[in-house]
Amino acid sequence: MPKRVDHAERRDQIAEALLRVAGRRGLHAVGMRDVAAEAGVSLRLVQYYFETKEKLLLHGLRHLAARFGERVTARIGAAGPAPGPRERVEAMLTAALPTDEESRTFHLVYTSYAVLSVTDPALAAQPFIKDPDAAESALTELLRQAQESGLARPDLDARLEAVGLLALSAGLGTSVLVGQRTPESAITVLTHHLDRIFQPAPGAQPAAG
Repeated sequence: MPKRVDHAERRDQIAEALLRVAGRRGLHAVGMRDVAAEAGVSLRLVQYYFETKEKLLLHGLRHLAARFGERVTARIGAAGPAPGPRERVEAMLTAALPTDEESRTFHLVYTSYAVLSVTDPALAAQPFIKDPDAAESALTELLRQAQESGLARPDLDARLEAVGLLALSAGLGTSVLVGQRTPESAITVLTHHLDRIFQPAPGAQPAAG
């Protein structure tokens, strides 16, 4: 009896191959033939699943975003049994910093996709912007929760702070990627800005000086 093909698994296999090639050579240099060779499948099979390079790249980006979500979830879980808004915000922002191979690939590919979509109409037509919008909304909600709980300054505009923090995280990630600063120094900068936004829990004792 012929083996039943898991199409979702096969698509993810091809997406993983795309990310490996893009991590080594850059997204701009990736072709469908390169991805097929990396995945160990035929070019025809890649074309069967994705039809065009743009659709392949978009699926690769979605796959990368899903992996990033798993990374954030793991970091939140490592923060303790009941992480608060600040711990969740820190998990979102630090997970994207290129501190290991996976996060380096995430930042490199995600940034490359954004740059390519500026000049490539086919890429620009894809729903690329939905993921950044989702991250912005999630971060805004966490900051509002913190304000309602007295854990963040009540005078802040949660949406503007979310936009600024995401832009800061992206910029710091690029500076780490190109060797301008270390991951540790990038985290120090993020912590500085989070200290400005968040405040101790009501009734918490100040740290001893």
